[in-house]
Amino acid sequence: MKRKIAVVLVLCLALGLMLGGCASQSATQKAPDKSDKVADTSWDDIKAKGSFTVGLDDNFPPMGFRDEKNNIVGFDIDLAKEAAKRLGVQVKFQPINWDTKVAELNGKNIDVIWNGLTITDELKKQILFTTPYMSDHQIIVVTPDSAVKTKADLVGKKVGVQAGSSAIEAVQQDKAIYEKIKNDLLEFKDYQLALNDLKGGGLQAVVVDEVVGRYSMAKEPKSYKILDDNFRTEDFGVGLRMTDKAFQAQLEKVINDMKKDGTASEISKKWFGEDIIKK
Repeated sequence: MKRKIAVVLVLCLALGLMLGGCASQSATQKAPDKSDKVADTSWDDIKAKGSFTVGLDDNFPPMGFRDEKNNIVGFDIDLAKEAAKRLGVQVKFQPINWDTKVAELNGKNIDVIWNGLTITDELKKQILFTTPYMSDHQIIVVTPDSAVKTKADLVGKKVGVQAGSSAIEAVQQDKAIYEKIKNDLLEFKDYQLALNDLKGGGLQAVVVDEVVGRYSMAKEPKSYKILDDNFRTEDFGVGLRMTDKAFQAQLEKVINDMKKDGTASEISKKWFGEDIIKK
């Protein structure tokens, strides 16, 4: 009897060791390898569908806007078309709410944000950027007879900015001025509405990207004046999803090639009358 019990105990012990070994092996097989990374197929995905989609504010002349025939045109539009041509794919343009541009990008409704997009520290936490292709200032536009001569004169005045634009951040960074004018800082859907309100007397100043302000002023030089004082210098870049480094590398290469061979400069001269490409 004792011998039988001993045999049973031995068999149970052996079986336990086998099961433990199997469980250990199974656990080892199922344990995730933290060193594994999700493959970046962003460029392959673009090639597979044969196009990429640009998200833009379609009322942001001269970077991207609609002409008299309702076609989307502009400096960034021409730049994106040339980049797509060199990449061997098509480009599509999708007007978006500029306030929700990051959500549109990360929700994959668009593939890039390319429309006078300012590279900021805050945005760099949320999206990837190409290297800058243009520098810009946040200028202060007033009417020719305005008593506003400097930033300090904005205190007590109605000041317009575009909602979701870098102009807001530029003003906020000048803390001494911002604290005094924040209650009179009015947001508009687009810059043109703000400039129209300035001309009509509803505003006393507009803080706007220099490229936009100068383009609008060229059409109505007697309606506006740019102050010597401004809020900051900033760079424009193309925004992509954080996961899309492969596509970013391809896009950055063709943009750099366009800078080197003079194509970007020619596009700049077409829209601004001079070469303002950042080399």
